[in-house]
Amino acid sequence: MPEWRTHKMIRVGGVHLFGAAFAACIGASAAFGGAKIDVPSGQAVTLADIIRDAPLDAEGVVRFRFLAPAIARANPQVSPRQASADMAHLCATYALPKLDELGLSASQIVISMSDQPVIFGEFAPNATQFFEAFTPKNNTCEWDPF
Repeated sequence: MPEWRTHKMIRVGGVHLFGAAFAACIGASAAFGGAKIDVPSGQAVTLADIIRDAPLDAEGVVRFRFLAPAIARANPQVSPRQASADMAHLCATYALPKLDELGLSASQIVISMSDQPVIFGEFAPNATQFFEAFTPKNNTCEWDPF
């Protein structure tokens, strides 16, 4: 188990912070299922959580994790190509504004979608998950090939 998971989560205003210096969960509830966020495919997407892998005063990777049941491999309603376009849209229209709102910067933004709740960093073989990485540049999201 990563060290930061052993620390108590603290809520300060609308911000959740983990006690360890290198991880913070910002803003989202620990439970899945908030307001639906509009994406080009029309699928139902909700924010699961935001995880920051850097001290609060430094740039680092910020992960925006979304629940997207329509990507389930058992009954896919959204193709991987459509999900990729949705993730680029979420980076530009959700992640960048949220970073500004929270007064944070990032060297990389990772957008992920899962068809079911998955605990960050844990193996989930039954979950369908997609990931895209972006570099924020000039108020845009530039795709980073893994």
